[in-house]
Amino acid sequence: MASPTARLFAVATATALLFAGAPAQAEPTGSVAPVTAGPNVFAPLATCYGGAVRSFFQTGRYGGQAGQFRTTTRCRDINVRNASVYATEACVIFVDKTSACNYWTYLPPNSGWTTVATNVRDGVNFQVRFENLRYEYEPLIAYHAF
Repeated sequence: MASPTARLFAVATATALLFAGAPAQAEPTGSVAPVTAGPNVFAPLATCYGGAVRSFFQTGRYGGQAGQFRTTTRCRDINVRNASVYATEACVIFVDKTSACNYWTYLPPNSGWTTVATNVRDGVNFQVRFENLRYEYEPLIAYHAF
């Protein structure tokens, strides 16, 4: 039977793989330390993506809007991950300043995290707008980290 440390390491590794594309947060130590004495194996959960918010649209149609959200200290950028089976495009609307998109960013099907707005101050209100390439009957599922 596997030891509790081995199980913990397996769970931590699987959790980290779910957050593919997340930047590493731990400093390199030059040697491999035991799991119990090393850096926090759950560090990816405490990164920018750890506070991600899910948006779900019953059908993707031609797109939609998610939010209103407010940027936090967790991230310097606004990041979106497309968890749908089809491609979409996303843009950010800074609702306190405009009703127009910043620029469109392509998100492939089941994409990793993609930055849709960079160097955004903390405490900024925004929405994320999606535009699909065609009418989609399948749900549009996206995650937002900010």
